[in-house]
Amino acid sequence: MRTLTGIQPSGILHLGNYLGAMQPAIAAQEGGNCFYFIADYHSMTSLTDPAKRREYTRGVALDWLACGLDPKKAVLWRQSDVPEVCELAWMLGTLAPMGLLERAHSYKDKTARGIAANVGLFTYPVLMAADILLFDTTHVPVGRDQKQHVEMTRDMAIKFNLTYGETFVIPDSVIRDESAVVPGLDGQKMSKSYGNTLELFGDEKATRKKIMGIPMDSRTPAEPKPDADQNIAIRLLKVVAEPGYAREMEERLRAGGLGYGDLKKALFEQVWDHFAAARARRAELVADAGHVDQVLRDGAERARAIAATVLDRARRACGLR
Repeated sequence: MRTLTGIQPSGILHLGNYLGAMQPAIAAQEGGNCFYFIADYHSMTSLTDPAKRREYTRGVALDWLACGLDPKKAVLWRQSDVPEVCELAWMLGTLAPMGLLERAHSYKDKTARGIAANVGLFTYPVLMAADILLFDTTHVPVGRDQKQHVEMTRDMAIKFNLTYGETFVIPDSVIRDESAVVPGLDGQKMSKSYGNTLELFGDEKATRKKIMGIPMDSRTPAEPKPDADQNIAIRLLKVVAEPGYAREMEERLRAGGLGYGDLKKALFEQVWDHFAAARARRAELVADAGHVDQVLRDGAERARAIAATVLDRARRACGLR
């Protein structure tokens, strides 16, 4: 079994990134054979500021390590430090059907929201497939919205294997149902694209202001709320608080007597306390920049050793060697 997860450095990481991908990936490292990368090539489809890419890339590394990634148990590297992924993406792209890529939900969603289409955005699933297949990955922890990309990876791997002989391991997606789709502050899926996120390591005052600004209806505290399970603050509590606490707050809201202001204060306290230890660890890492650089260098070296073997296998299979 080998687990692989990648996160784009296209902005500051948020609660959805943590619960949808980071938390299950970090838990998996206890079993060993886990590979985690910072997808800086992928960020080029939407981010064109070089300074911001460098800033966000380092931020992602800091966040992974602060949240519990242990470089002695897992491999962490920057995607662009393993250039073999681009060669494999080309090889897969020569077999990837146009119709398959045109059906990608993320591509259709982004272009529908006015994001200019480019070749990189269109072929994003091919590069993602290369990320996964290059390391003989068996399990890919993803949010529900990324499940289709893993299925597309499977399709590409199967087609390559049928065309050139058994070459790639066929991966499976791993989705945690309770946090597969983390609600944003507006009720939509939490996403940098929607501007509705709670940053993992945001400023205390700014985080409190965001949470207290979550929109609510005009019902008074005394009124029962039979639809309490649909309340944004309750939905967020369910992914950051202990189950018993979240249920208690939901029942109080449902019965009447719990004001929205008190509910949002409780949510802020749960969010802030949840990441207290990680904030302290991150501050230590920021003060020791050399350690972070060394972790990424070591990770790239370990990742390339495996990538070179898999790429050579693919080259030989299709006649490039």
